[in-house]
Amino acid sequence: MRFGVTARPDMPEAIKMAADVAEFIRGHDEAAVLDDQFAAATGWDGDSAPLDDMDIDVIITIGGDGTILRTAQHTTHPIFSINMGALGFLAEVQPEDWREGVSRLILGDYSIDARNKLTTIVGGDHQPAAVNEAVIHTTQISKMRHFEVQVDTSDPLRFRADGLIIATPTGSTCYALSVGSPIVDPKAKAFIIVPIAPFKLSARPFVVSSDSRIEVRLLDGKDALLVLDGQAEAAIEPDQTVTFERSDELARFIRFDTDFYRRFTKKLIRLMTSEEV
Repeated sequence: MRFGVTARPDMPEAIKMAADVAEFIRGHDEAAVLDDQFAAATGWDGDSAPLDDMDIDVIITIGGDGTILRTAQHTTHPIFSINMGALGFLAEVQPEDWREGVSRLILGDYSIDARNKLTTIVGGDHQPAAVNEAVIHTTQISKMRHFEVQVDTSDPLRFRADGLIIATPTGSTCYALSVGSPIVDPKAKAFIIVPIAPFKLSARPFVVSSDSRIEVRLLDGKDALLVLDGQAEAAIEPDQTVTFERSDELARFIRFDTDFYRRFTKKLIRLMTSEEV
């Protein structure tokens, strides 16, 4: 197998670990390809390539959830993640366990956890598929927007709010959770529509089928900003319709523990006891 290795580019300890991981893989007679944006700086003398062009079977990420999400926008290969972030909800192993984790990876001792991704279309242009969520923000602080949301051919819902989140089940434990989303089992074929700080308390989060087509319009003639997984941004003009659908792509994560509820409980306990979060 061929293993790609990438890391959070502004975290020196993550970049150093990336080189160590690549060397560890090569020491086990497997092929390693290091992200070329920092390969030279680490002294790595093996193969390197941009994320988009890696000829690999698996990609290893070193960083936090942001690194995982950035990687998922550049590749459809299975992702094995070593956490160097504050929480690392999507990550599989902690830094002290990376050798054991990579050894199991090399041996093929793992499962693949496939997750739905979200396609967003703005004015006919397809945006990068999102693993967690698409967020529509106001472009001005403390300014509400008037949203119209239509699911398939249903009657439109209208409300005023600071923003709107369309989340996948994976994203139900992220930004959406902090503004009142229910936690949704990742096996559920669903999306969650979550108003951010709505003017009316009756505007609550609701869950729809992932086979649905969700259309969002701004009714107040003002612009907004679309943010995908906290990584990519696009402007929304007042006259544009934003469409959300299930992506044909899947996000695939390498897992040693496939019990979502046990994983969530462990992460929640870590979040509650961490001084860094």
